[in-house]
Amino acid sequence: MRLNLPECAINMKKNSAGGFEIFDCLRKKFVALTPEEWVRQHFVAHLIGDHHYPAALMANEVSLVQNGIKRRCDTLVADREGKPLVIVEYKAPSIPITQKTFDQIVRYNMVLQARYLIVSNGVTHYCCHIDYDKASYTFLPTIPDYETL
Repeated sequence: MRLNLPECAINMKKNSAGGFEIFDCLRKKFVALTPEEWVRQHFVAHLIGDHHYPAALMANEVSLVQNGIKRRCDTLVADREGKPLVIVEYKAPSIPITQKTFDQIVRYNMVLQARYLIVSNGVTHYCCHIDYDKASYTFLPTIPDYETL
């Protein structure tokens, strides 16, 4: 699958059922290789390697409860105090980013209250900054480096 992300080292293996698994450096284990997981692993490597996001402040598949329903956000990046700073939502490369995708990440953010939201299908990426004081948001032209968040 061709992505609009820099090349990175990917650790994969064949599982006993004949499928493939990919190593998740944040969860520190092999997980089933799906198109969305392919995007997640490349995007996480991009955030860590190119934008200097500290892996120690990142987590994949973070559980949360919204209106009594258990949900999972794809990637959460915390600030140095451990508070949610960035939420990332991934889709497979064949899935277009739509309003439904943004609605999903906004629902997660109602619980987490992060200042940045990123949506990516590995081909197209969107990043927006939430200004809670002004009750507004701004789409950014690029993904900011961690130190500028």
